[in-house]
Amino acid sequence: MDRVPQETRSAIMSKVRGRNTKPEMLVRSVLHRLGFRFRLHGKNLPGTPDIVFPSRRAAIFVHGCFWHQHPGCRKASIPETRRDFWLAKLQRNVDRDAENVEALAAEGWKVLTVWECETKDMDLLSFKLDKFLSGSTRRGPHLSWDSSYTTWRED
Repeated sequence: MDRVPQETRSAIMSKVRGRNTKPEMLVRSVLHRLGFRFRLHGKNLPGTPDIVFPSRRAAIFVHGCFWHQHPGCRKASIPETRRDFWLAKLQRNVDRDAENVEALAAEGWKVLTVWECETKDMDLLSFKLDKFLSGSTRRGPHLSWDSSYTTWRED
């Protein structure tokens, strides 16, 4: 059972934004400090990536761990109330993310997903972004930093 009344929960959920979130703003800040310039919210690309580098054919999605179900993250839990609703909703987000990455890769774009929890360590985030955009990570269409934070892995 939810601890807050339905009206309060609705008001809370209505304030959840899809653009210009705190994690996205942190990623953008790091990219500027690294000297990279970019476009925002590529409306003409599958999935409308949060950050786009047209000349590099690179796109970055900044995902919330809960909403996009970051594997292995403690923030990616399923609420206890209305469990069937949340399972279906969150799984659809995960499926849509995979479809978008696949469509971008088919168009020749390389894609990076930055998770909300990864924005807590700015040094690691800077390294990850610089490595992705430096061109030395051309191993596959979609790259994620593995949980040991020592290598890239293809998804």
